[in-house]
Amino acid sequence: MDGTRWQRVAASDDRVPFTEADREEFFLLSVLAPAQRDKWTALKQRKEETEKKLAALPKARAAYVGTFVQPSEPVALHKGGNPMDRGEIVAPGSLSALQKMLPGYALDVNAPEGERRLALARWIVEDDRNGLTARVLANRLWHYHFGKGLAGTPSDLGFNGEEPTHPELLDWLARRVLYHGWRLKPLHKELMLSAVYRQSGQWNPESAGIDSDSRYLWRFPSRRLEAETLRDSVLAVSGKLDRMLGGPGFRLYEYTVDNVATYSFRQSFGPEAYRRAVYHQSARSVKDELMGPFDCPDSSLPEPKRVSTTTALQALSLLNSAFINDQAGFFAERLQREAGESDVTAQLTLAFRLALGRLPKGHEITAAVELIGQHGLKVFCRTLLNANEFLYVM
Repeated sequence: MDGTRWQRVAASDDRVPFTEADREEFFLLSVLAPAQRDKWTALKQRKEETEKKLAALPKARAAYVGTFVQPSEPVALHKGGNPMDRGEIVAPGSLSALQKMLPGYALDVNAPEGERRLALARWIVEDDRNGLTARVLANRLWHYHFGKGLAGTPSDLGFNGEEPTHPELLDWLARRVLYHGWRLKPLHKELMLSAVYRQSGQWNPESAGIDSDSRYLWRFPSRRLEAETLRDSVLAVSGKLDRMLGGPGFRLYEYTVDNVATYSFRQSFGPEAYRRAVYHQSARSVKDELMGPFDCPDSSLPEPKRVSTTTALQALSLLNSAFINDQAGFFAERLQREAGESDVTAQLTLAFRLALGRLPKGHEITAAVELIGQHGLKVFCRTLLNANEFLYVM
């Protein structure tokens, strides 16, 4: 807007709509000298360039921090659970019920908060006197690798729990936990390189007649993938798994607030939802259409030992869900991209390697070629994602 227009506007009684740019130009023309206007323009341009650079930077990680304040008075027993009905003073220390099993500790009633936490942590992981923590941890690791711990009750290794099938092995593993300084990766490696982990899951009628549940591990016990692992495996096979570590999570549901919080299933999924399931922001009142039927537990409750059910809804979800159909299409695109668009045999061979970790057999090649010829590559990919061999660790 030039100066002539501003003179006409000033002489008129008409109301003229101004934009933000008009106001800025009026300010420059009426207040600043030419040299100052040039400097103003240069600074404005520099400001805009700086803002663009700042917007392009990755967002910094946020952290919740607080100030810990020492309680003003000692902790007292709440009679009947009522904090207003204070009883005797309770000094910080270990549980008296465990004194026959583990050496305890006790602190002064006025011990600082940090000293209390440190004493508890040291008591829990004390190598020379408290072996229970290492045994529980070792049993949990075995449980997650083999589907059941050496002691079948992972949250109770006490008198009411199940006795371990291999007590000497459990003790040895507990010592390995201490040997590795409580680092888990070395122990994971030892377990997965062991002969018992690498053995076949082949059925043996004679052994099954003695130990049908394979509690003594005469074969690798077959087990179904957990819900989160199943979803991650589908994404890995289709080539869409986002392996980025950290950062914000994602939701598989729509969240709205209309007087009350409302959750609903999402009908479409984009790259932001292709991260590992560990980054999913779970909601107690809604479960994903794939992970829900496959026994994904309620996120508000501890679930050390998951229940594995078999229902018709699982098969329907794995066959017809929007997520599986999308990933089957991406899987087909990956095969065409990596094995060639016209070589069907190379495509199905790569598909078997990616989904099942092996090469196809002769009769499988014949059946797969016929299926692809009649219904297309996407249907074949969806069939592989529904195979028991993909769904189970054998």
